[in-house]
Amino acid sequence: MTSDSTVPGDSADPFRNEPTSRDEAPQFVLPLVVRIERDAPPARTDALETAARAVLTILSDERAVGDGEWAQVMRDWQDARIRKVVRRARGAEWRRAEALPGITVTGKSAEVRVFPPVPLDGWPKDLARLQVSGTDLDDPEPPADADPTAPVIWLNPDLDMSAGKTMAQTGHGAQLAWWELSDEDRTAWRQAGFPLSVRTAAPALWAELTSSGLPLVRDAGFTEIAPGSATVVTEHPALRRRG
Repeated sequence: MTSDSTVPGDSADPFRNEPTSRDEAPQFVLPLVVRIERDAPPARTDALETAARAVLTILSDERAVGDGEWAQVMRDWQDARIRKVVRRARGAEWRRAEALPGITVTGKSAEVRVFPPVPLDGWPKDLARLQVSGTDLDDPEPPADADPTAPVIWLNPDLDMSAGKTMAQTGHGAQLAWWELSDEDRTAWRQAGFPLSVRTAAPALWAELTSSGLPLVRDAGFTEIAPGSATVVTEHPALRRRG
């Protein structure tokens, strides 16, 4: 699923469909591939959480910052629209994806590999051939209550999104929180292994969250949902304290 988000310091509405200065830059996309074996698919919530942690992992990787080998393309990606595409793979497809430069992040049942950004029309062939639509998953049991001492990415209870689409949104939510944190809070989160939960907010809580000033993602509306739809809010304890 394709989705885009904002960039740091962009004062214009980053989710409107009208052209902005971000559209003048070369366009890149951050690929994520979720492993979905036919006989052992991951649980939905674990896949959502693992995708969010995968985005945080590449954002903080030494190859993606400073003079690292991925740093320039990461900067180019963040200077344009922040697009993420989630595809699925199994068997030989997954093994081919793992052979490409990237990082595999493992959850309880999920494996998600994140790759450095690629040009919008320049995907490596072993990723381009992977399917992008119809990625959906289930939770065998309802997820436990979120840990109130750790970050929570809250989903809009009024939206019905596929697992692939939702994975892109949780990645956006994690990224927006990362941008807003201090260096000290980023370091603490990274050293702890990026603990986080993804949960669907109750309607009353969602109304509170969307007016709280916490990082809020609104979708560009390229797939599945209407443009401007609020999809996730990230409640990081450090940001809540600051507010």
